[in-house]
Amino acid sequence: MSTPTTLIVLFNLKPGVTAERYEAWAKATDLPIVRDLKAVSSFDVYKAAGTLSGAASPYQYVEIIHLAAELATFRTEVANETMRRVAAEFRELADGPTFIVTQAL
Repeated sequence: MSTPTTLIVLFNLKPGVTAERYEAWAKATDLPIVRDLKAVSSFDVYKAAGTLSGAASPYQYVEIIHLAAELATFRTEVANETMRRVAAEFRELADGPTFIVTQAL
């Protein structure tokens, strides 16, 4: 059996995008739609509060997407029309997000 994959997304908001605007969109659109994908077992968004040392975080937000299926299945599922729209809206809000594919040890 393969090790489950988790996607970690690190990002800041684009200049002019408020936290209120992004968070309202995330709660109304991103979270419910992505959580409904069959390839996703869980999806949460976190607002960074700082680092353990007390310094500012280099990222404003972190998304954690736990997959219930192979990464290829997730990629196929996010290619649908609804997810293309959600991804386009996300790109309007997020400034250069980094998508990291991970597997637990």
